[in-house]
Amino acid sequence: MERPLSRFEVPSRTGRFVAYGLFGWCAEVLFSGLHDFARARDLRLPSRTSLWMFPIYGMLLPMFEPLHDAMRDRVPAPLRGAVYAAGFFGVEYTTGWLLRTAIGQAPWDYSYARRQLHGLIRFDYAPLWGLAGLALEPVHDVLTGRR
Repeated sequence: MERPLSRFEVPSRTGRFVAYGLFGWCAEVLFSGLHDFARARDLRLPSRTSLWMFPIYGMLLPMFEPLHDAMRDRVPAPLRGAVYAAGFFGVEYTTGWLLRTAIGQAPWDYSYARRQLHGLIRFDYAPLWGLAGLALEPVHDVLTGRR
């Protein structure tokens, strides 16, 4: 007999791809609104994302899930965070470069920032990406019913 699904478990890979895409969109909207408030004190909290970001965030399924499973309970959190940050940088740079090549621009442009590479990644975001990866671990566990 099959075990019953937990409340938020999404057994299909397609379903989890969609869940990660939606989760990423929501997180980006929240981050961009708070970021603009911090920079410009804009109480409207304008937020932005791109339709291109949905499949990029959805790629957490084939990339993040196996990585998290491989490091789970074996690698200390600070090192896992560093690995996640490096992975996010790789995906961010590669997808930004591909989109810039295909359509002429990436959905983001960090060329204004001091610590950036080709306007596609910001090195000062490393702690943020590391924390985001660690925050995704329980999301992955809930979606897969692992814990």
